Amino acid sequence: MNGINVVILSGGVGSRLWPLSRKSRPKQYLDIFGSRSLFGLTIERNRELASKFIVVGNGENHQLSRKELNDAGVDFQEIVEAIPRNTAGAIAFAALAASEDEILLVVPSDHIIENREAYEASVSRALELAQQGFLVTFGIKPTKPETGYGYIEADGENVKSFREKPNRDTAVSFMNSGRFLWNSGMFCFKAGVFLSELQKYEPEIFNTSKKAWEKAQNGHLSLEDMEKIPSKSIDYAVMEKSKLIKVVAADFGWSDLGSFESLYEYFSRNGNPPDADGNMSLGKEMPVYFLGLKNTVFVNTDDAVLILRKENAQDVKNIFEQLDKQNSPLIK
Repeated sequence: MNGINVVILSGGVGSRLWPLSRKSRPKQYLDIFGSRSLFGLTIERNRELASKFIVVGNGENHQLSRKELNDAGVDFQEIVEAIPRNTAGAIAFAALAASEDEILLVVPSDHIIENREAYEASVSRALELAQQGFLVTFGIKPTKPETGYGYIEADGENVKSFREKPNRDTAVSFMNSGRFLWNSGMFCFKAGVFLSELQKYEPEIFNTSKKAWEKAQNGHLSLEDMEKIPSKSIDYAVMEKSKLIKVVAADFGWSDLGSFESLYEYFSRNGNPPDADGNMSLGKEMPVYFLGLKNTVFVNTDDAVLILRKENAQDVKNIFEQLDKQNSPLIK
């Protein structure tokens, strides 16, 4: 499977796993996964697939990705955004950096994948479809009625619809129907096919991204040029509109680890089980004891403590946003 460009999306500000993650060190750079970071694990599982890595990151933490790539000894190209403009623009830059017939395997840098063999089998099928001119997304077979993920309604490899993050009752109905997959945020396609569809459906994003890329200096995009790019996800910009979409249904032990609830579930299986009442301590190693509490996560760092019910994990970003408005040093 050599000969593809693995595009690693490595933006993010660390809002959903605060205070473990910060703007200067989002979750993909935390060394809490067996002394490895999620970014390092992303390199490791894709290095045998890739002829080159293309990393799209931001000015606040791109030096962290550069260090990990250099330490891994892989060939890479760096694209540094002055400000985030969502995934449509980020992927456009990667496509513009490649030749039109090159295949891009687009992967987030902050996901965990536990079954490498199943992952490679899914990628192999996606490459076959990409060679045929399709835009391929990866749908994860759901294991529970998750409300924190978007969903893909599928009929075999054909996509019928994309759905927003549902409420609990809707998620249960999705799960029971057997027609829905979690939207993984992973994609595979030829660079030229993606750019053609982006130009067709979102010409403003295409044109402003192209102009910004043409004026980039050593992969660094200017603030002035990036401010002109509409901020829109690849799903809204292209995947929900294109007639060239296929989905590969995957089951490779995936999680985006996008909340303390998903982190809790991961560590429950991997060496940090909760106590008898479902409580767990994360962060700085120190003795922590729980009395009269259930399903509580205690997050401890050098300068901040967060205590939450596991079920409230999706609300952590609200605290981050409040601190951001205050320009607090606790999020930097």
